[in-house]
Amino acid sequence: MANLTITVDDEALKAARIKALAQGTSVNALLGDYLAAYAGVHNRHKEAARRVLHLADRCRSRRGEARWSRDELHERG
Repeated sequence: MANLTITVDDEALKAARIKALAQGTSVNALLGDYLAAYAGVHNRHKEAARRVLHLADRCRSRRGEARWSRDELHERG
């Protein structure tokens, strides 16, 4: 993980810290999330999570029997 130094107006940073605290997060986390979304990094992770949950849902109806094939488990996007 890299460190980033930015210049921000004092009042803007103070207001951002207060708002982030009220939301149970930090300015650092908010900026990290924003930059990841801006760069398109979150989209890959969300898509991977969606596919895993989809496969898990397909598996639930049979007692212990996997309902996906080996090829599906190792499918690369």
